[in-house]
Amino acid sequence: MRAMVAGAGVWGAYIADHLLEEGHEVVVVEQDAAVARRTRAAGGRRVVHGDACEPSVLDRVGLQTVDIVVAATGDDEDNLVISLLSKRLGSVPRVVARINNPKNTWLFTADWGVDTAVSAPALLTRLLDTGVGVQDVVTMLRTDRGGVALIELTLDEDAAAIGRRLDALDLPQGAIVVAVIRADEVLPVDGRSVLAPGDELLAVTTLAAEPALRRALGGALGGSHTPSP
Repeated sequence: MRAMVAGAGVWGAYIADHLLEEGHEVVVVEQDAAVARRTRAAGGRRVVHGDACEPSVLDRVGLQTVDIVVAATGDDEDNLVISLLSKRLGSVPRVVARINNPKNTWLFTADWGVDTAVSAPALLTRLLDTGVGVQDVVTMLRTDRGGVALIELTLDEDAAAIGRRLDALDLPQGAIVVAVIRADEVLPVDGRSVLAPGDELLAVTTLAAEPALRRALGGALGGSHTPSP
């Protein structure tokens, strides 16, 4: 099988590695030059530097020869465009798209070329019972003071939390960091992990505490989900 993975971030890199381990041919499309170089250095896959939303870049990939496309960027709009182009231009048999913000789930349908939609925050919730005590999470999810939000963010070079240990962060009451993902590794959330640029954090927070949590951590917004009552 020949697969194209759009986006070489944590999720795209993990998916590409998995497909390679399964013996498939993989081409990765990444528009950030530095990330593309790092991905190319990992070996085993073809890397195309460019924007997968551009038909000319997809022509370089050879979209008509691809069996499956995984749109794994951190932008929902980009993932939808990639999915639509994959179907319209390449008639790709299988298109899988990452949903960063679950509020956009309704858009990820066959009308946009999506065969399978995957919500990153929903997948990350499976890590909750390995990151914190189950009782702590259940208590927060049952709060009757406005509900909770599940947020995912990526720390950039200027994020307030960079270089600090989790247990040294001044997090607001009602907020818990439940997972830290670095490259393809899930770090223990025991307070000893020193946060670095590129780390992806998953946190559960009351809605009232969410603004203070974002200020304490910094970083680029990823998915955000408010559970239904």
